[in-house]
Amino acid sequence: MADTTIKIDEGIRDRLRTLAEERGMSTRAYVERVVAATPTEGERAERTARAIAYVRANLRPDLTDEDVREAQDWRAEIAAGRLGERR
Repeated sequence: MADTTIKIDEGIRDRLRTLAEERGMSTRAYVERVVAATPTEGERAERTARAIAYVRANLRPDLTDEDVREAQDWRAEIAAGRLGERR
């Protein structure tokens, strides 16, 4: 396994250390876990395509591309805090 040095702000370094310690992990192990668990845009697109195919095959064969776009827009609005209530 190769070692790599990444230059980051001290505050971020300290936050990483704190997050790792709270989970009983080394900073290295924590960063590895977070990065491994974060999908790339390609992986997200593939997952979305599989989910849409499943819904069309098993739940709603009439699901249109427009339905999908509307749902994605709705989710983006909620995530941005422009729609719905935050609790």
